[in-house]
Amino acid sequence: MFGHRADGRLLKEIDPIIALTPYLMPMRCDAQVMLGYKLDYEKLARYIVEQGANGNRFTFMELIIAAYIRVVSELPEVNRFVANKRLYARTQLTVSFALLKETSKVDAIEENTVKCYFDPQDTLFDVAERVSDAIEKNRSEEADNSTMKLAKLLLRPILANTVVALARFLDRYGIMPNYVLDASPFHTSMFLTNMASIGMPAVNHHIYNFGTTSLFVSIGNVERTIQMGADGKPVRKRLLPVGITADERICAGAVYAKMVNRFMYYLSNPALLETPPENVRFEENNVYSLPETKAKKLRKNKQRSVEG
Repeated sequence: MFGHRADGRLLKEIDPIIALTPYLMPMRCDAQVMLGYKLDYEKLARYIVEQGANGNRFTFMELIIAAYIRVVSELPEVNRFVANKRLYARTQLTVSFALLKETSKVDAIEENTVKCYFDPQDTLFDVAERVSDAIEKNRSEEADNSTMKLAKLLLRPILANTVVALARFLDRYGIMPNYVLDASPFHTSMFLTNMASIGMPAVNHHIYNFGTTSLFVSIGNVERTIQMGADGKPVRKRLLPVGITADERICAGAVYAKMVNRFMYYLSNPALLETPPENVRFEENNVYSLPETKAKKLRKNKQRSVEG
């Protein structure tokens, strides 16, 4: 309350025009900007195959997350969010995504939603380990994380309406319980959906008004096309489409432009993600926190890498 939130720090040194924008566009659906890009699928696929030969298993989703984490380490402005028309620097670096659960039921489709916590100094190896651990814990048929447990409590419409209305009120004034913040996949830096996993093209997904998500990214089915090569002859190409939807209120358009350029640069040169960033920027002395159990694991892994 009064500008204090568990998941964000109120920003004071911001451009007056950016500070005014939430009053002109009070909801995220007012401020959605949608972009579409196509990555060089073959280049990324070759990198994944080469790393696989060295014993490192990466996925396209992990590459995209790692590129985003690296961009945030350089441009912390893209890890902001708007709440109650005020701008906050997020105190955690997280990515949420949905995954299909393994089920023994015939023709049944069950999903689980996961929120992963990251450190801005994470390498591609760190990201892959965090994501694979989260998937392993939440994919089994009997797996129910805090998000699913909370959702199951709200199956009755009367209870759901009451609880959600209360949650919106608490979230607006920054007094949402930490348990709900941790369980909510909508309170996250980026929401990622892999449409290719269900045979769909990339989409420009809407940003949820509930929660604090400021960026939604989707990966689509591989597209085949013919492009003109350097020698002037037609060349068959495979492209990986990516849909990006962003809340334009959180930073200047020039910052977003730089974010997208850096994002695509790292996905064109994924080997750069194998080493930690040389420098990490934070806004107004803000830092990102990890849940205690994850922080302990991070320290253990960092120590292991130093000893190795």
